[in-house]
Amino acid sequence: MTAALILLAAQGFLGAFDTLRYHERYAHLPTAPGARLELRLHATRDFLYAVIFCTLGWIEWNGVFAWVFVGLLATEIGITLWDFIEEDVRRRLPAGERVMHTIMGIVYGAFLAYLLPELFTWSRRPTAFTQADHRPLSWLLMLMGVGVFASGVRDLAASLSRASRQLPIEPSPQR
Repeated sequence: MTAALILLAAQGFLGAFDTLRYHERYAHLPTAPGARLELRLHATRDFLYAVIFCTLGWIEWNGVFAWVFVGLLATEIGITLWDFIEEDVRRRLPAGERVMHTIMGIVYGAFLAYLLPELFTWSRRPTAFTQADHRPLSWLLMLMGVGVFASGVRDLAASLSRASRQLPIEPSPQR
């Protein structure tokens, strides 16, 4: 489980870098015209990540709860794929952001490769949340969860602003 949590923490650092450098500094997504859907996708994904980060270091999702957790992961993957399409339709991504997304996809795949066997073990246990403690990773992931939740609130609020509802001036050509 430690390897999975380390990879999740790496994903958190990469995601924070991606958000701060590409979404905030270069694309100015919270104020970008036409970014409403992308911001809502980011907010939804951020809220799912908050649950993942804040719980995985502290509890085991046993029995049926393991399958609920698998559902959260599958939903997150679906949102990410939808977000990739939305980004291609709405804006031209810098090469570095494309590379960052590829690296994040690889790290996420490695995270899943370590986590899924654990989830299958949990699914065979009686349905309950049981305590886990992976200090200091538990605390680091909790802090990341709080950060990603705050980012989700910001993106959701920005998606409700008037600027995000306007159509973009020059959408990227579909590829």
